[in-house]
Amino acid sequence: MRNFVYINGNSHLGKAAFEVVTYAKKLGGTVTVLATGNMSADLLAKLGSYGANEVIVNRGITGNDDQQIAAWIASQAAGADNIIFSNDFNGKAIAPRLSVRLKAGLIAGAVALPEADGSIKVNVFSGKAFGFVKVNSTQRIISLLPNSIAPEELGSPCTVSEITEDMGASSVRVLSVKKPEGAIPLPEAELVVSAGRGLKGPEHWGMIESLASTLGAATACSRPVADIGWRPHHEHVGQTGVAIRPNLYIAVGISGAIQHLAGVNGSKVIVVVNTDAEAPFFKAADYGVVGDAFEVIPKLTEAIKKFQAAN
Repeated sequence: MRNFVYINGNSHLGKAAFEVVTYAKKLGGTVTVLATGNMSADLLAKLGSYGANEVIVNRGITGNDDQQIAAWIASQAAGADNIIFSNDFNGKAIAPRLSVRLKAGLIAGAVALPEADGSIKVNVFSGKAFGFVKVNSTQRIISLLPNSIAPEELGSPCTVSEITEDMGASSVRVLSVKKPEGAIPLPEAELVVSAGRGLKGPEHWGMIESLASTLGAATACSRPVADIGWRPHHEHVGQTGVAIRPNLYIAVGISGAIQHLAGVNGSKVIVVVNTDAEAPFFKAADYGVVGDAFEVIPKLTEAIKKFQAAN
């Protein structure tokens, strides 16, 4: 079996890259990583530790042109059994284009390895249910939801081949790229502390950042908070924002509207802090605290610091 994985080499080599390579390795057979961008060969070689047999990086594609990337992958992976993407911004844009080019079935939003019959479990209805999808095409394209499979070191560093191949002109022209600030990108964060209008104003966000810093977590917010300018839009999680699947999601002062839940209900553990005992979020929570965030969060932060100091 021949498995191909696409990695965008214009950003850092993060957890999502290790996840898709591990997934490809566990499918069986060989794993070839196709990369674009300016990431160093030494860094890309680390993918071998997670199961890659080889890495091919095209230095001729340095931007995020989905048309060019899809065309290049199609030229390289014509004989692949499986082509795997992370179900992130790039994967969502490139995988459907590639599916059309290769006439290959696309399974989007996979959360597990294939079943015995070849079907793959996927998220459906914004994470409110699961489905099992099976394609009949010779080739199969899979986009893996982040945090669905744990990265595993299954090999050792591999060789990297560098090529420069121009895929021709494109009808898309990227004028600028704005990267979100912050030490931990939200889609890759395993721990997230989020807050909503219950904080009453941006001046109170210090306690959220303090808790996040203590946990080593990323910070997030609800849509209304981003819309009124309390927090930057790249921190907005939900159906119309960033969809996340962390191991722990702490929601402070967020009611839990269906649009917000759609972007976070894939979290392994959800903790909700709210003064309203009838807040919808409590129905989705694993743990809930009915209380004033201005009292609960500082005490929680202090308790975690004491635990860390003792251990």
